[in-house]
Amino acid sequence: MNTETTIETNIAETGFAALGITGNLLKSTVASGFTEPKPIQIKAIPPHLAGRDIIAIAQTGSGKTAAFSLPILTKIIAIGAKRLPKTARALILAPTRELAVQIEDTIKVLAKGLHISTALVLGGVSRNSQVKKMQGGVDILIATPGRLTDLVREGEVKLNETRWLVLDEADRMLDMGFINDVRRLSKATHPERQTALYSATMPDEIAELAKSLLKNPVRVEAAPPSTTATEIKQGLVIARLKQKRQVLSAMLADEKMKSVIVFARTKHGADRVTRDLERDGFNAAVIHGNKSQNARQRALNDFRDGSVRILVATDIAARGIDVPGISHVVNFDLPDEPESYVHRIGRTGRNGADGVAITLCDPAEFAKLRAVERITRMKIAVIADHTDQPDPAVNKNEPREAPYRDPRAKPRQDNGNGGNRNHKGGGNRNAQGKPGGGAPAGERKPFRGKRRGFGSKPATRAA
Repeated sequence: MNTETTIETNIAETGFAALGITGNLLKSTVASGFTEPKPIQIKAIPPHLAGRDIIAIAQTGSGKTAAFSLPILTKIIAIGAKRLPKTARALILAPTRELAVQIEDTIKVLAKGLHISTALVLGGVSRNSQVKKMQGGVDILIATPGRLTDLVREGEVKLNETRWLVLDEADRMLDMGFINDVRRLSKATHPERQTALYSATMPDEIAELAKSLLKNPVRVEAAPPSTTATEIKQGLVIARLKQKRQVLSAMLADEKMKSVIVFARTKHGADRVTRDLERDGFNAAVIHGNKSQNARQRALNDFRDGSVRILVATDIAARGIDVPGISHVVNFDLPDEPESYVHRIGRTGRNGADGVAITLCDPAEFAKLRAVERITRMKIAVIADHTDQPDPAVNKNEPREAPYRDPRAKPRQDNGNGGNRNHKGGGNRNAQGKPGGGAPAGERKPFRGKRRGFGSKPATRAA
């Protein structure tokens, strides 16, 4: 039976050497600008080095990548043995491609000049280059669960020599439906592996996952779950849906908004916001799950180097984007999951810098607003209210916006013509206009196929 140990340590300022990081790795770490450990690093690195399994609760931007990377690098450097083909000594699983890329970039910075090999396995790009990179084996593999599951099933990657496993942003992997892949991949690793689970929140499903995968874990926390960084100034702007475009454009005219991420709830909404901004004279890039990995990376690079100052994104960018100097985050829509609010605004105010997060809230979104305020345990101050002003004139040449509808609301029923219908009116209809022609709304056919494991027929998908 797994038990959970909580370690409370003194988070007074100290050097990485006092935490157990030594030799050339310490020199490389300091030379890279990592001089003073952050709270999560002070708490997590010693038990990592002691070989303990770890549950770490840390808000986004807290420095957790270095917290698990430095101990793994220390142990890999100590081994010094030749790598086996198609294997990885350490595996770091991340929910999104952007986070995986960021993790590899951080590891390369920390281990500069130390001959540590890394590989990325993720969807949205050619698998051939990934398979080729794994042929000789690598020290650290950073992957999204979907693509890695496919390559393991096909025999292109072997995890039997993997002795260090990190599950980063575990709660996000749960939200994205990757938990079954995570379980299969974990089972394929070395039975004596050391496992670390990092998460900003700890829902019941993640707690159960931790019980099944970790042995006598140490629990460390750098901040209470779902808290926001104190450096971020938060504000609320009340505006109806039709007013949001005008309000956003007026805000972005302020030169103080030097580098801005605008979050939309859906992919379609992100595209629409981007088109509206371009019509209003702003240069903006967009990133969401329907974009190819190359397009997403190009948008990020343009945003990072300042070619564009506005990046419009869905929650795929709420974690995994670490761009220095983001001055503002704007929530054009509130997210369906209140925890995503914490991750969204965490893109600003990083590494001790100040940041501003502004949320545009339609009165129809007040339930979502209350959910956010409950988990953050704070009330967001209203800085402007536009609901007493008339809606802007509609340009008939532009596509009409779909009205906002809370996805949790019950379907409307009526006995008349149109809308969702009950048994007295149409429902799904066939070509003759008669009832029928499909399963009733809300019903799904039961799954009849076989569940695939690593021994099943290969499948290809993007993570």
